Amino acid sequence: MRIALGSDHVGLDLKQLVKGWLAEDGIDVLDVGPESFDPTDDYTDFARRVAESVARGEADLGFAVCSTGQGSCMAANKVNGVRAALCNDLFCARMSKLHNDANVLCLGSSVVGPLLAREIVATWLATSFTGEERHCRRLEKMARIETDREAPKQ
Repeated sequence: MRIALGSDHVGLDLKQLVKGWLAEDGIDVLDVGPESFDPTDDYTDFARRVAESVARGEADLGFAVCSTGQGSCMAANKVNGVRAALCNDLFCARMSKLHNDANVLCLGSSVVGPLLAREIVATWLATSFTGEERHCRRLEKMARIETDREAPKQ
């Protein structure tokens, strides 16, 4: 398994922790940046890199970290084929994979501390999509929304 990982400047410390946890678990990490603290490192740029890596198949899953996780989630969800989930608790981490087949996890470094973040990451990775018909139907509807968004407005 390969995971794309990126953050803005505020999420850099948590991104580095996550990178270490993934390495401890033998997971291949595609670090899309940043490497050092720079206040011009915007969440939009790095969330996009994470999301595009997943959409292109360069990574199986992605993690994007910013101050609240919300901006990264919004940016990542602009990329077709990405189902990014903001998970600042264990219930959302589990359900985003179980029912929504999320492929990008967004975390808020100013919202969750390292201990909770580690549990969220572990829960998210350990949870699989159920594949139940009702959830598949909803994912198909989401995919159609993406297609509709690409179509020119009349």
